Amino acid sequence: MHHPKRRDKAATRTALLDAARLRFAQNGYDGTGVREIAGDVGVDPALVFRYFGSKDELYAEAVHVEIPAGLTADPKRPLTHITDALLHDVVFADWEQFDGEHPLLVMLRSSGRPAIREQLREQICQGYLQDFTGRMGGENPALRAELVGALLLGMGVMRSLVGSPALSEATFEETRTLVARLVATLAEPPEN
Repeated sequence: MHHPKRRDKAATRTALLDAARLRFAQNGYDGTGVREIAGDVGVDPALVFRYFGSKDELYAEAVHVEIPAGLTADPKRPLTHITDALLHDVVFADWEQFDGEHPLLVMLRSSGRPAIREQLREQICQGYLQDFTGRMGGENPALRAELVGALLLGMGVMRSLVGSPALSEATFEETRTLVARLVATLAEPPEN
């Protein structure tokens, strides 16, 4: 038995999320209206509220980023391997569905809003950084993990928001060895 209605609802929901990702990436939270997102999909704006409840909830779902399942699955995987993959994904990969940028950087563009800052903090601190901290030995593991996070996020900011010349021109291959050295230094427990 077919339920065309149910499939249409899922397809419409997906289309709205796709449209929202592009709009939010290009224009930020405040520069994007629910009416425009609905217009991109050709549906009534009321549907957005029916499916997502609010613009805030639509934003939260549109830019939510799952940590790739394989990335941190192995507790013995060295931190430098994980950060190498993240350097590629967060700083260098072309996220077409977000107009080129990683969703964390998209969120940074709208981080003036407390709800979005909170979501950013949750995704970074409870997601990535908690895992980094667990891989650190020695003193101040949380601080060292946050410094690694700052390095990756800061590089993303330099490349995509600031457009700093050398990093913008650099390739992933050119950058990864230097980043691995920095991460390795932070991952080593400090000498007393």
